[in-house]
Parts: sequence; structure tokens; C-alpha cells
Amino acid sequence: MTENEKTSKIFKAFCDSNRLALLSMLQNGEKCGCELLEQMPIEQPTLSHHMKILCDAGIVTARKLGKMTFYSLSVVGILRAKELLDEVTKIKEIRPL
Repeated sequence: MTENEKTSKIFKAFCDSNRLALLSMLQNGEKCGCELLEQMPIEQPTLSHHMKILCDAGIVTARKLGKMTFYSLSVVGILRAKELLDEVTKIKEIRPL
């Protein structure tokens, strides 16, 4: 996977209103998938899909405890996303109009 593909995977995680709502819920700490479902107008398979995208991007971490999955924000993943945004929006050369 190229660096651009890795970067696009991270940015894709932020490009959905449901995923943004899930990230907002996780700002207050770790949550069980069932807690997230209670607050979202989506079904379990849809939650799983969104959480997979967030986890694959490294923005969220998941840990299993029995049949339950607990999700939390990944500080490392979030810092990486911020760095990437800075990198791709950096103006390297200012040209006069």
C-alpha cells in the first residue's frame, strides 16, 4: 500500500456523519458497542462497518471482552491524522498572482 493510499484511508474515516458522531461519543472515553448503538439511528451491522473503517484507519482501537467489543480513541492515530492534514495542506511555494 502506498503512502497516498494509507493517507486516503485515514481521511476516509472522517468523511461520514455517522463516523463523526461516533468519534464525538468516544471523546468521553471508552464505550461498548452496545452503548454506541443506543445513541445512534443505525443497526448493529452498520455500526460494525463504521467501526471497522475507524479501526483500520488507526483512529479508534477496539478490545474484546467476551462477546462485547469496547472502542476508544487512539491518541497515536489521531496525532498521525493531524500530522497528515498538516502535510497535505502545507503550502510549499508561494507564487505571486
